Amino acid sequence: MNKKLSNSVPTDREVVLGILNDSEDALNKLYTGYFPMVLQFILNNNGDEDDAKDVYQECIIILYNKIKTGEFELTSKLKTYIYSVSRRIWLKKLAQHSKKSNNISEFEDVIAVETDVELHEAKDLQFEKMGTALESLGEPCKTIIQDFYINNLSMQDISEKFGYTNTDNAKTQKYKCLQRLKKLFFQI
Repeated sequence: MNKKLSNSVPTDREVVLGILNDSEDALNKLYTGYFPMVLQFILNNNGDEDDAKDVYQECIIILYNKIKTGEFELTSKLKTYIYSVSRRIWLKKLAQHSKKSNNISEFEDVIAVETDVELHEAKDLQFEKMGTALESLGEPCKTIIQDFYINNLSMQDISEKFGYTNTDNAKTQKYKCLQRLKKLFFQI
């Protein structure tokens, strides 16, 4: 257990509990654990190490204050949260800089790529959640949903496959299955 605590990147729970308990060790690990990621992002996007230190400091202050006031709710990995907040801070600074220099075109590609990465990560998480929900759905619902949405079978085909008397009954069953899937999805 102690070997785990000595890793450079602490667990999300260690960070949150450490900050709540005023642990200097947790803050130090937070600085050393995620700074390289933020540094890399800023170096790749028209910044230098000093810029990265400023942005990271701002990000950690935001995180610290949110945890201390009880406003912090971790809906993703802490790494994703830190990256996202740091990215927003940096892009805001770039936008302010570009207003002064009137040349935003050099930053537009950066913004587009980063937005795509964030959306892609969010979609991956949603797909993972949907897969888990689908697995726990059970039969015949799992197969009906897969046949209709993944295998593109018609309601007529599904009706015949499962022995429903007509397509309306199959549609009703599919609707009930979707409701159960939705409930499972939001419980995960």
